[in-house]
Amino acid sequence: MSEIEKLLNPSDFEAFQKKIVEGRDPNRTAVAVCSGPGCLAYASGKVFDRFKVELLESGLAEEVTLAQTGCHGFCERGPSVVILPDEICYLRVSPDDVKEIIETTLRGGGIVERLLYKGEDGLPVQKESDIPFYKHQQKVVFGDNKRIDPRSIDDYIARGGYTALVKAITTMSPETVIAEVKESGLRGRGGGGFPAGAKWEATAKPPADTRYVIVNADEGDPGAYMDRGILEGNPHSVIEGLMIGGYAIGANEGYIYVRQEYPLAIDNVLYALEVLREIGLLGENILGTGFNFDIIVHKGAGAFVSGESSALMSAIEGRVGEPRPKYIRTSISGLRGKPSCLNNVETWANVPLIINKGADWFKSIGTEGSKGTKIFSLVGNVKNTGLVEVPMGMTLRQIIFDIGGGIRDDKEFKAVQTGGPSGGVIPEDMLDLHVDYDELYAAGSMMGSGGMIVMDKDTCMVNVAKYFLEFLSDESCGKCVPCRDGIDQLLEVLQRLTSGNALEEDLELIEDISLMMKECALCGLGQSAPNPVLSSIKYFKDEYIAHIAEKRCPGGVCKALIAYTIDKEKCIGCGKCMKVCPVAAITGEKKSPHKINNALCVKCDSCYQECPAKVQAVTKIRQADVITAFATSEEAANE
Repeated sequence: MSEIEKLLNPSDFEAFQKKIVEGRDPNRTAVAVCSGPGCLAYASGKVFDRFKVELLESGLAEEVTLAQTGCHGFCERGPSVVILPDEICYLRVSPDDVKEIIETTLRGGGIVERLLYKGEDGLPVQKESDIPFYKHQQKVVFGDNKRIDPRSIDDYIARGGYTALVKAITTMSPETVIAEVKESGLRGRGGGGFPAGAKWEATAKPPADTRYVIVNADEGDPGAYMDRGILEGNPHSVIEGLMIGGYAIGANEGYIYVRQEYPLAIDNVLYALEVLREIGLLGENILGTGFNFDIIVHKGAGAFVSGESSALMSAIEGRVGEPRPKYIRTSISGLRGKPSCLNNVETWANVPLIINKGADWFKSIGTEGSKGTKIFSLVGNVKNTGLVEVPMGMTLRQIIFDIGGGIRDDKEFKAVQTGGPSGGVIPEDMLDLHVDYDELYAAGSMMGSGGMIVMDKDTCMVNVAKYFLEFLSDESCGKCVPCRDGIDQLLEVLQRLTSGNALEEDLELIEDISLMMKECALCGLGQSAPNPVLSSIKYFKDEYIAHIAEKRCPGGVCKALIAYTIDKEKCIGCGKCMKVCPVAAITGEKKSPHKINNALCVKCDSCYQECPAKVQAVTKIRQADVITAFATSEEAANE
């Protein structure tokens, strides 16, 4: 951080920012090493350490800026290294590649071609912005991640950080700030999509001596890590948004509720708050304006239900994270009975951009009812997994195929789950659906916080619904009967389906239980829990019928409804299936057809996955009556 005394007024801040900007050469070479969780798992920390050593040894340490940044988004190809300002993007970089990058690119001005992205035509792509994964995105909130060291406030301020806060507290009234956010059309990115400005206005209205603003960073959806990516990579953007919200609403205290499982996010946020207090941008009489504001970080215990607003506030109060009845809104009586405004990480991170660039700029992005961009975690059976930021209104097809690169192993697309456990599945004939709050809701799903799980033709939709209900059964707080018992009853029916013991009337039972839960459950967890089941029945009813009437799993997933056999005509006796079988159920001599003993087989699918693609000798028998005959025949013990 630049050496400076405490900032006592807006002029001090302006001078501080000017000093930082003037001390930087925009054309200076910089190396940005992604340190998001995905890249860290593939040793990006060691890549960074190697760069530090090699730059010193090569004599380039004074000429090149090295930064350990937050997530760049392209998690599938990590660790990633971007050389700025030319945006040369190297993927799957190992520590052993570092010396070559320094000698070839930083010193010699050349390109290490083998580390570049290769397009469908096999040709290398040099610039990050030309890679299809990035090319079709519009990075508004997430774009600065590769340019900011999350532990450097100078980096954030050099990119215009905290100018929105200064603008708000020195030139705008609280009412004007709220009006600007309201005019922008910003809707809550946590899942509900409630207009942020209206929530702020409702929280500021009741007479109260104390109000609170809260960041909901309790990101618990399976496969979702958007908020984590922002908090770890650019914590100041969230903090600045929260401070602006505090000023607008009349709050002097804010909370960041973040799950304990995000240690890097917690460390980066705590460090950012410490620096802000040191320079006078957090605490008493900020910049001499009379605005007092401080922030407390609360570490959550990892309960999914604590993402619900009232349950989260109960947890901050030191009580069990259980939801409260909503006949009184948290904007009137929330944390400690005081008016409280809660928004998620991405919502708060949008606020400084709106204050700096204006509501009209924000409204120019997105659709009529859903403004701005949205960050999604694109995961599942898709080639390019990672974090993507797109304008509201982009189609599912564009996200999955243009950005995601299509289905892994070029299999057939089947469905995409949006909105996590509270959302629903969307089939292939709806791939041209525009992704915004209203269209997803009309399709029987929801935006949620931004999880997007892609599924191929080998996915069983009944099993998918069961998976989400198992998750919700574990995560339900158990406070209300409709949720506690309703989820377990739905799960019991789905277990009958996947084991081949369900009846046709079970489909009607699912609908009855689901309707009761939607009408009677205390909070959003219980009310939305049936969504994955109902949407999968709506679009894939034939699969449910197959499980009931034919005792068959079309996806070949439900263990009770499948068995394995080896085609004698195709088997080349390579022995690969035999080596991976955990129970020694496969026998055979080398270069001779092998056999599976189904009495021993545990249906782990290892042999099916291991059999060479060009051979495909191991096959699944997917129909129960065939399985029964197969398993009870004399040949079963030897086949």
